[in-house]
Amino acid sequence: MNHLAYDPPADTPSPLRAHGLTLAHGRVPVIRDLDLALPRGRVTAIVGPNGCGKSTLLAGLARLHAPEAGRVTLDDRDIRDFGARELARALALLPQSVTAPEGLTAAELIRFGRQPHQGWLRQWSAEDARVVKAALAAADLEALSDRPLDAMSGGQRQRAWIAMAIAQQTSLLLLDEPTTALDLGHAIEVFELVRDLAAAGKTIVMVLHDLGNACRYADYLVAMRSGEIVAAGAPSEVVTRALVHELYGVDCTLLTDPGTGAPMLTNVRRARAPKSASADT
Repeated sequence: MNHLAYDPPADTPSPLRAHGLTLAHGRVPVIRDLDLALPRGRVTAIVGPNGCGKSTLLAGLARLHAPEAGRVTLDDRDIRDFGARELARALALLPQSVTAPEGLTAAELIRFGRQPHQGWLRQWSAEDARVVKAALAAADLEALSDRPLDAMSGGQRQRAWIAMAIAQQTSLLLLDEPTTALDLGHAIEVFELVRDLAAAGKTIVMVLHDLGNACRYADYLVAMRSGEIVAAGAPSEVVTRALVHELYGVDCTLLTDPGTGAPMLTNVRRARAPKSASADT
C-alpha cells in the first residue's frame, strides 16, 4: 500500500492540512505518517472500511485527538496554538452521537452555537439573534424553531444540529457520519443542506460509510484503508473497480450518473477468490 499525500489544485488553497500525522489509541497506531490537504470551499468525503481510521482522522483534524507525531495546521498555523474559543470560531465539529436535554427546542439548540462568540463583556445581542435566525433559514427549520428536538423526525433533528454548527459562523465544518441511522429521504435532506453550505463558501469534511453517496455529494474523496490514504481526488478520477475491491473486498460494475457525472456502483457483490490451478484441472 502506497503512502499518498493529496494536494488540491493550485487554485484551490487548503485551509486545513495534516503533516506527517500519526494518531494512536493507547500504544496502537491508527493513523500513520499521513499527509493531507483539504480543498477550501469544497465538500470532502472520507471513506473506507470500518476500523480504517476515518473517525480518528477527523478527531485529529479537530484537535480532539492529540498526535503521536506530526501536526495539523489551520490556515498555516499549528492548530495546537489556537485557544479553545478561538478554535471554536474557526472550526465546528459534529460528532456521530450527540444528545440534547429533553424538551430542548430547535432554536434553543442552535443558540448554543453562539457560545464561542460570548464572553464576560459580550452577552446575547441582536447580532446573535440574527445569526440564529439565518441558521434556521439555512437548515429550512424556520417553521419548526419552537418544536422540541424529540418531536422531530431524524432528518429534521440532524439538520438542527448542523444549524447549531452553522451558528458558530466557522469557515470549516467537520461531520462524522451525519446520516447514520437516517432513512433515504432524511439522508438526502442532510446532504442537500451540506451542498448548500459549500455553495455559500464553507469547507466541509464528512466521514461517510456509503461510497455511492460520497461520490454523488462530495467534490473530493479521501479513501482510507488501515490508517493510510490509498486514493484521493475527484470521485470521477479516483473511484475504480479496483479501488472498490481494495477498500471493501467486493466486486461491482461502475456506471456514470448522466445528470452529475458521478460514479455509480451497481451489481455490487462479494468478491470471489481466484480459482487455484488445481481447481481448474
